[in-house]
Amino acid sequence: MGFARTCSVALVGVDGVVVEVQADLEPGLAAFTLVGLPDKTLTESRDRVRAALVNSGATWPQKKLTVGLSPASVPKSGAGFDLAVAVAVLGAAEVVDPAAIADLVLIGELGLDGRVRPVRGILPAVLAAAEAGYRNVVVPQQCAAEAMLVPDVSVLGVRSLRQLIAVLTGGEVPEEEPPDPLGRPDPMLAGLVVPGAGIGTGISRGRGPAEEGDTPDHPDLSDVAGQHGARRALEVAASGGHHLFLSGPPGAGKTMLAERIPWILPPLCRQDSLEVTAVHSVAGVLPPGEPLVARPPYCAPHHSATMQSLVGGGAGVPRPGAVSLAHRGVLFLDEAAEFSTKALDALRQPLESGHVVIARAAGVVRLPARFLMVLAANPCPCGRHTLLGAGCECPASVIRRYQARLSGPLLDRVDLRVEVEPVTRSDLLGRGGRGESTAAVADRVREARDRAAARLADTPWRLNAEVPGHELRTRWQAAPGALAQAERDLERGLLTARGLDRVLRVAWTVADLRGRDRPDALDVAVALELRTGIARGAALAMGAQA
Repeated sequence: MGFARTCSVALVGVDGVVVEVQADLEPGLAAFTLVGLPDKTLTESRDRVRAALVNSGATWPQKKLTVGLSPASVPKSGAGFDLAVAVAVLGAAEVVDPAAIADLVLIGELGLDGRVRPVRGILPAVLAAAEAGYRNVVVPQQCAAEAMLVPDVSVLGVRSLRQLIAVLTGGEVPEEEPPDPLGRPDPMLAGLVVPGAGIGTGISRGRGPAEEGDTPDHPDLSDVAGQHGARRALEVAASGGHHLFLSGPPGAGKTMLAERIPWILPPLCRQDSLEVTAVHSVAGVLPPGEPLVARPPYCAPHHSATMQSLVGGGAGVPRPGAVSLAHRGVLFLDEAAEFSTKALDALRQPLESGHVVIARAAGVVRLPARFLMVLAANPCPCGRHTLLGAGCECPASVIRRYQARLSGPLLDRVDLRVEVEPVTRSDLLGRGGRGESTAAVADRVREARDRAAARLADTPWRLNAEVPGHELRTRWQAAPGALAQAERDLERGLLTARGLDRVLRVAWTVADLRGRDRPDALDVAVALELRTGIARGAALAMGAQA
């Protein structure tokens, strides 16, 4: 009779639970029993592990074999337990020392020939193991760079079970065949990226905003003709993390503006990079060769997206949706009025809390969802309602129904609402000069965020959009008399209580961009103009001062 145990990690969303993999050999009819609430993929590991061991030169024990996964109450899915099951069996058969593998965490899928295939979710799995106190981790060699992002953890990357057996027994480590010498993609990476799982996700690549004189390797704000008011709103949104609604006719540049927001945002800090990388790794959209996401992600789902694809869900254990894939980045909903009302209203809770909780029969998952939302919509089905002499033939009832698809409670959570006007001939032909580049705007955004970070240093918040209204009204007060116009709008019903709090947040962001210690009447007027869409001349005055 032999017994051995080792460890692996079960992922529930982006949270991991360390699982003890136990193998027990007893005299009797040769059989392989796997217990511990495995799913179909994990149940099939019996055949994969047996074939991998035999093809790696090891002898399969001809005894009654029972493999248990503890705790048994935690659902376990995926093929990432194969490596741990194989090593536990080798320990029970005394091929390797059971004491040497007792505190070893192993993650990886086994091929029938004994090769170790990479799996998704390596980073959150290793993070969970490190938090549980484990310091030695074995992962597929292709995922070793991702696992090494976790500090204070010793990572061993292996390409085959043969190599791991040699390491554990102290033998000579065999050389495995390298990837295709002709430069073709490594077939072992096929399981890392799931086609269609990104839901319109694009991880921002490149070196960031270009320096003066350089050619940018990403969409640049200087490419946008005109739209000075919308560009100013983009700057405010990026500086304070405020949600933005762009409304205007087709061809005005709404999509161009939204696509350039990730590049005026500062690069992710180390903690944010780990959070974003963990979500993308679990979702299967982490590009091979890029273990750490350094730039804010950009997610633009099609308007036919379902509620589950936006907030997360699916059969079995819920998976990240668009709001989680856009964590610490930008969620762009183009043609927002074409989305289903049910899907849009599902965004109301994550917009407030910064996370989404999905309850399914297989379990409850909490996923991060702190994103900057940008909505873009036409004023009517034909898009010509706001154009003078353009011949809009949409009936008034159709226009009302079309605009009502964006519910009041959802728009109440949007801080900035901007009318994007058609581009004039002089702007389009460049007679008015090119607008500022992404690098220039990104510098001001970074400076404004630094001022906000210094003010919020001893608080749980980092951006003005995250600060509760009560704190802004009591702890950080605006200049005397600055809120007079906002208070009148509240009494007239132009603002809700939530709307007044959001005006205060935007006013603080405008003050940070102007380099002021606290908002004055002009800052609040700019915030009101951006919030209500009612022109008050404040934005022009701000631009003249700049």
